[in-house]
Amino acid sequence: MEFPFDVDALFPERITVLDQHLRPPARRPGTTTPARVDLQQQIMTIVDELGKASAKAQHLPAPITSACRMQSNRHVVYILKDTSARSAGKGAIIGFLKVGYKKLFVLDDREAHNEVEPLCILDFYIHESVQRHGHGRELFQYMLQKERVEPHQLAIDRPSPKLLKFLNKHYNLETTVPQVNNFVIFEGFFAHQHRPPAPSLRATRHSRASEVDPTPAAPARKLPPKRAEGDIKPYSSSDREFLKVAVEPPWPLNRAPRRATPPAHPPPRSSSLGNSPDRGPLRPFVPEQELLRSLRLCPPHPTARLLLASDPGGSPAQRRRTSSLPRSEESRY
Repeated sequence: MEFPFDVDALFPERITVLDQHLRPPARRPGTTTPARVDLQQQIMTIVDELGKASAKAQHLPAPITSACRMQSNRHVVYILKDTSARSAGKGAIIGFLKVGYKKLFVLDDREAHNEVEPLCILDFYIHESVQRHGHGRELFQYMLQKERVEPHQLAIDRPSPKLLKFLNKHYNLETTVPQVNNFVIFEGFFAHQHRPPAPSLRATRHSRASEVDPTPAAPARKLPPKRAEGDIKPYSSSDREFLKVAVEPPWPLNRAPRRATPPAHPPPRSSSLGNSPDRGPLRPFVPEQELLRSLRLCPPHPTARLLLASDPGGSPAQRRRTSSLPRSEESRY
């Protein structure tokens, strides 16, 4: 794959490793150095074109490798260039291999779920014109040595039939462990899971940067001491006596007859007439004559006495009330 700029000057080595920053590698002494912005733009162009070619070869609807994706993920790209071809003195690119660590949930031979973070093969492409020349094995073997992993420890994301044949031919990886996701793992994947993964180039770079960083850590914030809880004091006797005093309602509510407290458990009702429960005694009926007699026997109010004394015939209302009584009753009094 050729480009309109000098690939040989951009990538001095046969295999170049790029991280998420897409920075140009160190240049050879004695060579002219173009603007750094132009070099990074050229690297982004190479990554985009390689991603498009890989998607077309795998019949994918969209590229899975691009400069934008590289900058937003911590992936590593191994780019292989052709040192023999010198078309117009600019060089050419043979292919690339993209890897990265991912946290996965995979099934083992007993169909048990395991949370692992293996190194994954995310994209692999060799140009069609130079396939079956050993370039793919050269690039893959360089990646294994650089990342310090074994082929059976890798997880492959949606491998193509060509990639599966490649792994079976060069690394004897044939028996796979069935999974419920798009990743493929081979037999022996769980043999070395108890060992921590070897530090890759990216992990080593981040660890060195953290060691050199002189920024001091923020001091721990001290919390105020907890106050001791005192004994819980009970209510005083005066408070308890005050709560027991019943406040009498004002007049005329205090003159109202008190109702009997209803029973806590009223007797059950029955649906039949013969088995109806006994009801309490009703208030006796007072005849009208006895009611009027009790009213006559009540002592009159002092004001009424004064009115009666001043008016011998009594008030019209009094006369109407007394006139409504039967004659026999009037003669009785």
